[in-house]
This record gives sequence, C-alpha cells and structure tokens, in this order.
Amino acid sequence: MYDVNLHGRIRVENRLKHHREAKGWSQGELARRLGVSRQTINAVETDKYDPSLPLALRMSRLFGVAVPDLFIDPWEPEDDEQD
Repeated sequence: MYDVNLHGRIRVENRLKHHREAKGWSQGELARRLGVSRQTINAVETDKYDPSLPLALRMSRLFGVAVPDLFIDPWEPEDDEQD
C-alpha cells in the first residue's frame, strides 16, 4: 500500500527546500540556476508538482547529492520469498 498525499499522488519526502536553504538561495535564485520558473520551485517544494526526471537530475547535480537524497521514497518491495 502506498502513502498518498492530498493531491492523490504517492508521497515522497521532498528535501529540496532543505538543500536550497543550506546554500542560502532563494526560490528565484534556484530557479535561475536550473532554468525554470520560481513557481516551479515553489510547486516542487510544496508537493504540488513532481519534477521531471531531467529536472530532478539537474537538481541533484547542482546540490552534489543523489536524487534519492532529494526525493526520499519510503516504498519497499514486497518479499516474494516462497517456501
């Protein structure tokens, strides 16, 4: 079973704001560095928009962390062991 947010999407812990603030960047500065709008950054940080894979990869490179360190998915596969 998946943990679902208010928008009906699977919940993933979003650490973008944490990493942005650690750099001392505003949403506008981060948006400029990534080539997106400030509204896009706000929507990602407030869990209203899931970034595309290319954008998530750019974010991870910019912050020097792996994508799973920015967007943490608690999902674990089911154990398919059979007796």
